[in-house]
Amino acid sequence: MDSCCATLRANMNPMEIKGVVNHVENEFWGRKIKGILKNRAFARSQNMGRKIKPGMAISVLTPDINNEIMFQTFDGPVLEHLEVDPKKVASIILGGGAGTRLFPLTSRRAKPAVPVGGCYRLIDVPMSNCINSGIRKIFILTQFNSFSLNRHLARTYNFGNGVSFGDGFVEVLAATQTPGKAGKKWFQGTADAVRQFIWVFEDAKTKNVEQILILSGDHLYRMDYMELIQKHIDTNADITVSCIPMDESRASDYGLMKIDKTGCIIHFAEKPKGHELKAMQVDTSVLGLSKRDALKNPYIASMGVYVFKTDVLLKLLKYNYPSSNDFGSEIIPSAVKDYNVQAYLFSDYWEDIGTIKSFFDANLTLTEQASPSRFDFNDPTKPFFTSPRFLPPTKVEKCKIVDALVSHGCFLRECSIEHSIVGVRSRLDYGVELKDTMMMGADYYQTESEIASLLAEGKVPIGVGQNTKIRNCIIDKNAKIGKDVVIANKDNVEEADRPDEGFYIRSGITVLLKNATVRDGTVI
Repeated sequence: MDSCCATLRANMNPMEIKGVVNHVENEFWGRKIKGILKNRAFARSQNMGRKIKPGMAISVLTPDINNEIMFQTFDGPVLEHLEVDPKKVASIILGGGAGTRLFPLTSRRAKPAVPVGGCYRLIDVPMSNCINSGIRKIFILTQFNSFSLNRHLARTYNFGNGVSFGDGFVEVLAATQTPGKAGKKWFQGTADAVRQFIWVFEDAKTKNVEQILILSGDHLYRMDYMELIQKHIDTNADITVSCIPMDESRASDYGLMKIDKTGCIIHFAEKPKGHELKAMQVDTSVLGLSKRDALKNPYIASMGVYVFKTDVLLKLLKYNYPSSNDFGSEIIPSAVKDYNVQAYLFSDYWEDIGTIKSFFDANLTLTEQASPSRFDFNDPTKPFFTSPRFLPPTKVEKCKIVDALVSHGCFLRECSIEHSIVGVRSRLDYGVELKDTMMMGADYYQTESEIASLLAEGKVPIGVGQNTKIRNCIIDKNAKIGKDVVIANKDNVEEADRPDEGFYIRSGITVLLKNATVRDGTVI
């Protein structure tokens, strides 16, 4: 048999190699390449005894050698780092929860439809993150109080006058009855919601979708989902859970996990309490935290953001756990045993808008000076989208405004605004003082003649009347607040239900209902 010497014309940039592989007899060493794909590098054979240029086979011996040597040049294999393709990713945004902890803001709307930041809605956060990440195949599952949410989505994310998606789509999947016993039920949980529409995800439209991103519609954060999905692909994970370090005061509100040195999740517990909570403490310095921060945040909490291989998700829902209804409490903890479930550390701002207090604090934080520890809607490279309202600029007459956000189309007359948010179309009259307040604004304008007519009849127009003082308050949309009103909760009441009077108190925060009317001279 003739022996052969071959030169390998490499299809990549040479790089310094430090790893070695075992010698394999009677083989081209190129068949047994063991490289790090990320570095696009070839490994060297250790039996050569001398340095070899990357991509070059110096000699190849066969058992039968003679003096005739044949030379041949051929193209070497291309070892590419597998880059994630956004076109092969679909996202599912869960927007169907009842939002009981955010009541009364959810009394007439779904939680993802709750206004935030003066002109946005919570659903705009995951939607904008998807758009900025290049994801154009988006499903939104809805169930409770979905009218305003559906209307907002239709106005904002469509092919006409909203955000254009090109060859992508945004589809609302509302809870509905289908044939069979299971089809007669409402969504029983996050996993059940996806399962009830599993036929949609098996549809021809999504046949090229390799990864499915599961998102919540009530979180506040800015995230490039491609980094998360790239990590998911690099680790060949079946499931990847995005997580953050968490302190003990809030840890019991979240799904907690333990990971090994490779980032693989070895234990997952949903909202543990007592001894079970203590058992989930870990050394979070392995995530890159300083010793001080690791002591302060001894837990790893799930953000409720998951990436699944499409075939793995369908298998889990249809065959492995057909009766499990929730991802966090059932699917993920069970899958840890049999699947490669990885953790992805998210190190930026993230907040779960699950309660009145967290909603209130997150909004008022937006008025403070921007820093890495605070969220800011202002980022020209990754903007947040919302409904195009085409409102005029806000008109300000002799006002004092300190640490505040003022949205479009407002009328402010000789008033004082401090550490507050003023929503779209808001009207604040002479002498009004607004402090530590989140005002959502209005859905429509009243003309000057309409306002004058209402005042002449002793009625209250939309907005805030003269000389009214408001502190520590959430004012829902279209609220009508008369003149000389005081809303301060001076008695420090923590909880109160006064729907007949147009307000509730939650965690010491006064919440005025949507369309509520507060008469002149009222003191709360």
